[in-house]
Amino acid sequence: PPSPQVLVYDLLFGKGLKCGGRWKALARRHRARLEAELARLKVQQKVSRNEDLLAPAQAASPAASQVPRYVRVNTLKTCVDDVIDFFKRQGYSYLGKAASVEELRGLSGKKFLLDLHLPELLVFPPQTDFHNNLLYTSGHIILQDKASCLPAFLLGPAAGSHVIDACAAPGNKTSHLAAILKNKGQIFAFDVDTKRLATMNTMLMRAGVTGFQLAQQDFLTVDPGDPKYGKVTHILLDPSCSGSGMVNRLPGEEAAPSAQRLQALAGFQCKVLSHALSFPALRRLVYSTCSLHREENEDVVQAALQERGSAFRCTGRGTWRGTRCGALQGWVLTLVPRRRLVNAFPSWPCRGLAAFPGAESCLRTSPADTLTHGFFVAVLERCEEGAAAPSSLPSVAEEKPQHREGTEPGTAPKKRKRKKQRVK
Repeated sequence: PPSPQVLVYDLLFGKGLKCGGRWKALARRHRARLEAELARLKVQQKVSRNEDLLAPAQAASPAASQVPRYVRVNTLKTCVDDVIDFFKRQGYSYLGKAASVEELRGLSGKKFLLDLHLPELLVFPPQTDFHNNLLYTSGHIILQDKASCLPAFLLGPAAGSHVIDACAAPGNKTSHLAAILKNKGQIFAFDVDTKRLATMNTMLMRAGVTGFQLAQQDFLTVDPGDPKYGKVTHILLDPSCSGSGMVNRLPGEEAAPSAQRLQALAGFQCKVLSHALSFPALRRLVYSTCSLHREENEDVVQAALQERGSAFRCTGRGTWRGTRCGALQGWVLTLVPRRRLVNAFPSWPCRGLAAFPGAESCLRTSPADTLTHGFFVAVLERCEEGAAAPSSLPSVAEEKPQHREGTEPGTAPKKRKRKKQRVK
C-alpha cells in the first residue's frame, strides 16, 4: 500500500488518488480535516500559495536564482533577428548585445540581451518560463544553459563533417551540432537508455535536425576501426559525471559524492576519453562535464594525454607503437597520432585548475563567475605534421570555430543575406 505521505500529497496537491479500496476510503474520510490543516498552515506562514510553503532553499537554490534564462536560437528553422522581432511583438524590450557578465546580472522584468560570447544565444531574467511559448513548442528556440552550449560551439565542425556525439541524450548538444553543421554532414549519436533516446529522437525531429543516426549502444563498444566511422573527424564527449555543477539540484542531492564514487566516475571517464581518441580520422575532440571536481576534469584530461604520448610536444606525426600479432608471429607497427590540448576560448575568464602544466588551457564555468551552471570543457586536437613543438606548454592559438564564417568567439554574427523561415 502507498505511504501516508503519498496519500496526503495525491489528495491535496496531486491529480487525485490512484489507489483503491480501503486506503482511498480512509483518505477521503479525513479530507476535510486535512484541507483545513493546510489552510491553517498557510495562514500561520502568511502565504497564499501552496508552493510558498517551501523553504527558499528547496524552492530554488541561491545559485539557481541568479543564473539567467538562456535561449539558443535554432538556426535550422529561423534566425536571431526574427526571434528578436518575435519577442518584441510579445512585449519584451531588446537591449542589444551585452558588453559584460555584469550586464547579464542586471536583467529584470521583460528585458533581454544578446549574449556577449555566443552569437545565437539570447539572455532573459532568471526563471523566465518559455515552456508554453510558441517558439519553444515549434522548435524555433532551445532552452539550454550557456555552459551547455560551449562544447558544441568550441568543437566547431565545418558543414559536411562527420561527427560523433558519444553520450548524446537528452540531445540539446546534438541539435546544436546539427545547427553548426547546417544539417550538412553526418551525426552519430549514442546512448544506452532506450527511453532517453526516444525522447531525444522526438526533440531532434521537432528541431528540424536531419542527417543523424541514433544508436542504443554503449560508446565503449563502438569499434573505431569500423569503416562506418572512417570519416569521423570530430567527437563531442560529455560522459556521465557527478553533476555537481548543476545549480537546480535540491539540497543534499549528491552535491558532494564520496571519494569512492568520484574514483569510479573518473575511471569510466578516462576509459571513454581514451577510446574516443583512438578513432583514426579524428582531428578535434571536446571533453566536457557538468562537474566541479578536479578528479573528473583536469585529472581525466591529464591521464588521457599521458596515455596517448607527449601531451605538449608535437615532433612530427606521432609515435610508432609495436603490437604483437599472433597470426603473423611478429610485430605490427602502427602510427599513434599525438594529441595536444588547445587553449580553448582564450578570452574566457575562468580557466582550468593548475593540476598540470598547461591545464589553464581548459575552461570552467560557475554561477558566481560566469552566471551559468558549473561546467568543465577541454579541447583536444591532432598534432598536424610539421606542427611547431612548444617547449612546455600547449599551443595557444586563438580559436576560430569553423561554423561561424568570419566570426570568432565574442564577436557579433554577420548579417545574413537571406532570412530563414519567418517567425510570425
